[in-house]
Amino acid sequence: MNASAATTRPDGPFSDVLVVDLTHVLNGPFGTNILTDLGARVIKVEQPGHGDDTRLLGPFVGDQSLYFSFVNRGKESIVLDLKAEADREIFLNMVRRADVLAENYRPGTMQHLGFSYDELSRINPRLIYASSSGFGQTGPMATFPAYDTIVQAMSGIIDATGFPGGPPTRVGTSLSDLCGGIFMFSGIASALYDREKTGKGAHIDVAMFDATLAFLEHGFMSYSATGKAPGRIGNRHPYMAPFDIFEARDRQFVICAGNDSLFVKLCNAIGRPELLTDARFSDNHHRMEHVADLKEALEVTLRGQDAAHWLKVIHEAGVPVGPLLDIAEAAALPQTAARNMVIEAGGVKMPGNPIKISNYADPAVRPGAPSLDQHGAALRAEFETDGRSSSARGES
Repeated sequence: MNASAATTRPDGPFSDVLVVDLTHVLNGPFGTNILTDLGARVIKVEQPGHGDDTRLLGPFVGDQSLYFSFVNRGKESIVLDLKAEADREIFLNMVRRADVLAENYRPGTMQHLGFSYDELSRINPRLIYASSSGFGQTGPMATFPAYDTIVQAMSGIIDATGFPGGPPTRVGTSLSDLCGGIFMFSGIASALYDREKTGKGAHIDVAMFDATLAFLEHGFMSYSATGKAPGRIGNRHPYMAPFDIFEARDRQFVICAGNDSLFVKLCNAIGRPELLTDARFSDNHHRMEHVADLKEALEVTLRGQDAAHWLKVIHEAGVPVGPLLDIAEAAALPQTAARNMVIEAGGVKMPGNPIKISNYADPAVRPGAPSLDQHGAALRAEFETDGRSSSARGES
């Protein structure tokens, strides 16, 4: 099957759900893209001009922005000027039929346009209205603009990332954007489930800042226990040892011995049983107190063989171990292929859908992202009146 031949969105648990998607850039589109992958019909409403800002951002394959394509695959695109009366009417007709409206404007923007939750829920009481923003709809920072790096910086995750004595380090992906998108999707799915019981819609308020704090499990544990921010610790685990990246003769690899039993197996596997009688390493508590000494003692042996040797020996001993791979190596793993985690959409490779549901197929080829206003004429014709029609849930 040619990549360009996939034009029908996949079947899924949300195949009867119609989403009006006002989100842009990464945070919101990532959340609504999960809905698309799980069968929802998602209509992306874009502003006149160049549409979503990420259409102009690289990297590009030909004239296709992968920044845009990765989180907008399978959606329909219509350009609407939400300040123009005729386009506002088209938009309101969409809302009347929609199950979900998603937006990630700065708080106050939708209200200024006359499209707040209170206003739209009056014309569609079953509407699930999902808002995702930097700091949420309430609080003293609600109206502050935010990008991922600002939220990472303010949440504490940048300060906690890096090596002792080294500089604070941004996480190597747009973590706060993606966390916000995941929680937006979770809120939408939860509200749709609740609507089955109550018949009522709801307003979902997700903040990237909140979402990032919720992911700071270990760092927040330390703060809760001590009242202080944890220091940077590099790649090791804050509460278990040995649980770190180690040096072999040719390259680095990872060992995760998360309890005393696994430590016994590790020491025997690498030919260092004497470490088991060393008082510094007698249990996890003592190993954490002497974590630098432990790493040095292990690497004296590990540096004597290539990583491939130790990966085999340690794995066969039943201790969790893994290679340190770059993204290209991870994408090429047989496990990645077995899980269908590199797919094609619009002729380009991108991450697949990590949610596998037994009742539904997981297509390796999916519809690509739309060109700007690709479906505009058809959507305007479909939503020129507010009467519900079966075509409102038809295929894209």
